[in-house]
Amino acid sequence: MTTASDNKTVWILNYGAGNVRSLVNAVAHLGYTPKYITSPEQLKDVNCLIFPGVGAFGSAMASLKANGYFEPLRDYVLADKPFFGICVGMQCLFQGSDESPEIEGLGVIPSMITKFDIDPSLSVPHMGWNSNRLCRTSTISPETTDEKYYFVHSYMALPSPANEEWVSTFTDYGTTFISSVAKGKVMATQYHPEKSGPAGLDLIRRFLDTNNTGQYVTPVKTQTMNTTPTVLAKRIIACLDVRANDNGDLVVTKGDQYDVREKTGENAVRNLGKPVTLAQRYYTEGADEITFLNITSFRELPAKDLPMLSLLKEATKKIFVPLTVGGGIRETTDPDGTYHSAVEVASMYFSSGT
Repeated sequence: MTTASDNKTVWILNYGAGNVRSLVNAVAHLGYTPKYITSPEQLKDVNCLIFPGVGAFGSAMASLKANGYFEPLRDYVLADKPFFGICVGMQCLFQGSDESPEIEGLGVIPSMITKFDIDPSLSVPHMGWNSNRLCRTSTISPETTDEKYYFVHSYMALPSPANEEWVSTFTDYGTTFISSVAKGKVMATQYHPEKSGPAGLDLIRRFLDTNNTGQYVTPVKTQTMNTTPTVLAKRIIACLDVRANDNGDLVVTKGDQYDVREKTGENAVRNLGKPVTLAQRYYTEGADEITFLNITSFRELPAKDLPMLSLLKEATKKIFVPLTVGGGIRETTDPDGTYHSAVEVASMYFSSGT
């Protein structure tokens, strides 16, 4: 029977705000067993916790308080137990955020989260692949400063004397902000390692393996920090047109002036391969995002049974970069009359892995 203290068990605090499937699959891919925290009382016995914050700071903190996690989580972090926060999961360690000024954070790091106030020519949110400048070595320090990680955020933590001892890396986007923190066994990143390909997986692996061995790296400030600002990388996005063939199987196809059927033979739907297989190949070859363009309506199926949802769930087991779906995100009514708003349908796709 698995207990909260098993070294190969990784506990994930899912407060219901969005997609954690990619993180769960990343942990499993690395040979560990992901488990969900289901009650605040469990935090007393957990010895490896990941907090994948998704969405807004205010809603994340409000959910933690409403479900009784706020104080136990703060106690867990203050006790210097193994903790890894992601995106909003990092921001929650701070005192508060301009995003929701009336709501307090965990207050572990003595600083506030602020909104990007940068050159209007730069779009917000900061979205895409950017690198880090190493300030202090730690367990989650990047192997090299050339590695790129996936960011998507509108709010940031600025470096200051108050938070200096926490800062592990900086990143630049119109200004210099904190992209990762580490102190003792508590670590967090502003970017999404579970969506950052091999470099992100390697970072998660270092955290998990270190917790498994107990050999944590003592943070040491770098003597000569790189002062060259980081920049967003150019993108390689693979787009796959997906539809059902005459047998009901999902295939990748390509239209000739919008006609996806072969001109000869049985006039079958042009079949370029299985969507997940092709997507995995593109990921292996270096694509940093995979887009599935849904060109079949599937109106005859209940929303929860849409084939594209199953496709995404399978893809996230093998592909660790952002997945995007185009088409089919609209209000719909199931054959039994059940109505789903476009927001509900989008949420189904989001929780399946986008």
